[in-house]
Amino acid sequence: MKPEINPIRNSISRQHPTKRKISNGINRREFMQMNRRVFLRTIGEQTFGLLFFGGLQGCSNAHAKATQLPNGWLNPSREFSLCPFWFWNDNLSEKEIDRQLADFQAHEVHAFVIHPRAGLPHSIGWMSEKMIYFMRYTIEQATKRRMWVVLYDEGMYPSGSSSGQVVAENQAYRTRGLFCVDLDEATPGAMKYGLQIDERGKPAPTEGINLIAEVKRKKDGHRVVIFDRAIRARYSHIRGLHFLQKNPPRRSNHKEVPENSPPAADILNPEAVACFIRLVYQRYYDEFKNFFGKTIRAIFTDEPSLLAKRREPGAMPGTQGILEHVNRHLGYDFTEYLPTLWYRDEPNAERYRRDYNRALQGRLEESFYRQISNWCTDHGIALTGHPMGPDDIGHLRHFHIPGQDIVWRYIEPGKKSALEGEQSTQAKCASSAMIHLARRRNSNEYCGAYGHNFTFQEMKWLTHWLIVRGCNLLYPHAFYYSIRGPRVDERPPDVGPNSPWWNDFKPFALACQRLCWLNTDSQHICELAILGRNDYLPWRAAKVCYEQQRDFNYVEARHLWEDADVSREGIRIQNMHYKALILEEHPPQKAQRAIDILEKAGRVIYWHEGINDIVFIKQVDRLVKPDIQINPKTKNLRVRHVVKNGVDFYILFNEGQKDVRLIPELNDKGNGVLVDSYGDDVISKWFSGKAITIAEHAIRILMIIKNK
Repeated sequence: MKPEINPIRNSISRQHPTKRKISNGINRREFMQMNRRVFLRTIGEQTFGLLFFGGLQGCSNAHAKATQLPNGWLNPSREFSLCPFWFWNDNLSEKEIDRQLADFQAHEVHAFVIHPRAGLPHSIGWMSEKMIYFMRYTIEQATKRRMWVVLYDEGMYPSGSSSGQVVAENQAYRTRGLFCVDLDEATPGAMKYGLQIDERGKPAPTEGINLIAEVKRKKDGHRVVIFDRAIRARYSHIRGLHFLQKNPPRRSNHKEVPENSPPAADILNPEAVACFIRLVYQRYYDEFKNFFGKTIRAIFTDEPSLLAKRREPGAMPGTQGILEHVNRHLGYDFTEYLPTLWYRDEPNAERYRRDYNRALQGRLEESFYRQISNWCTDHGIALTGHPMGPDDIGHLRHFHIPGQDIVWRYIEPGKKSALEGEQSTQAKCASSAMIHLARRRNSNEYCGAYGHNFTFQEMKWLTHWLIVRGCNLLYPHAFYYSIRGPRVDERPPDVGPNSPWWNDFKPFALACQRLCWLNTDSQHICELAILGRNDYLPWRAAKVCYEQQRDFNYVEARHLWEDADVSREGIRIQNMHYKALILEEHPPQKAQRAIDILEKAGRVIYWHEGINDIVFIKQVDRLVKPDIQINPKTKNLRVRHVVKNGVDFYILFNEGQKDVRLIPELNDKGNGVLVDSYGDDVISKWFSGKAITIAEHAIRILMIIKNK
């Protein structure tokens, strides 16, 4: 076994050349005083020495030399293993844990997320001594097996409540919401959304209700009052770990059975989040600190949601003092626009609703993500997981491993969703964040709740969909500890040991390791960027770029005024140089200076609904020479070009439903080999002008050998 890397004493410097390098050997005090951005970048590169054992692997063995394939491809490190959610959903035993760990490894799965799940007995409660015992036992066994582990921060999800323990400790930490009452329509003496209206038609708030503003609607002049209060019981809860019925049978319709529903906490309240951190993150450290940064590589936070599950009627996300924050974030007084949150017929309602949401996401960054990220930084562990929205790229700057998730058949082969809508942006969202924040890995939790009709071919297609968009850490959802009774129907399917394809899983797991190896520590060859905001990434221009094999990354707008070098030559950020920037909407005001520089240099391309695809691509090609062109043209091929260890690799994925035969025309001429990730040898040699056939849903790697 290779020695573990101390994340505090070994900082790798792969920084932007204009940034000051951080040297090895600095003491902890100096290390913790470093600029946070530099620190996050540094640990992102090594991900705390976690992700993972060792770095680049060269071509060392005889077989690799014979086939011209790198050893890292032929024998990928365990750091690139699939890391499935392991649903702990039944009574646990050491014997069964041992058996399942051995089964995982026999199928080339060397990592897992411990995910307590619905179906646990009450005797194994969230963060109970018995749960901690089984976690410790499992972590110790994983250490002996040279496996790695990710801890999950909630029981069950969304994150932020410690299975109701935050609210149990302090009722003031209960989720809060904003409500609106039309005073001109309310009956005097009535109660509306918990607010008493007096006999004069005036609001008469009781304890726990905070009046925010009384304003007139622009549409009809009605007076409305906006206030905040705690969400009522039975609303804004998270999913729980225990069935309400003892040993319930499986339902004939295969629907899920009821579980407990702990109250959600106010994650916009920094004090509530600090309580959550103490109850979960600090407890993990107190119990397992000897494994932190070693066997335990990261902690997974799962889609923190402002109102959690089951929104109370009339409630909008918010908390005490939220209007002050919104005004500060937006740079204008939002008070008169508050009615737009409830009345869509108010003038420009959609714009102001988006502004409010953008401000809330900014608050969530401060109250939740930044606090937890800082804690993880201080304790030598990576923060992984994903935010609530598929294009919430702003939150990803606080993740040491930026991530997203594909669930509920949001993305499917043969469906428009692969290229259209906000879900289609999520893979590029995470991989772009990885690049621009100088992280080493980016992740995706995928396959969850796809249903019992989910197939192995669909799982492979989703994997390829992610890989060609830059993902390099895969969290399959899920491997089930138990499928007894109704457990088999809880957000199915089991994609591991209880699946029909488990006997064929090993080659797939190895292919995933190879593909994740290829996408790690490699240089993405790309000179085209699409501008996004912290909570929104455009997909229409992206669709055309995908279909025309013009690869791109999303650049969050704030990079333009925070850390990107913008000049007439384009945008330089980290080791990327973008020569063209695509805009679909008006940029934030702070970005305008950078946009003006780029516009004067002719480097801005405006996408709009009426633009012809051919005209649009000509504008792109005028600024960015096509890296690869396909003959004959096909809209079903996706391409990613990376350079690893000085070798050019083209990842080619047939996203369509039919086989394609094509001739790749590359900028840099050279011969190469066509490689199947599911095998350890080449399919065929390749030379310029030679056609390639790629079966439907298949992925191929074209490794180029440059002419000398």
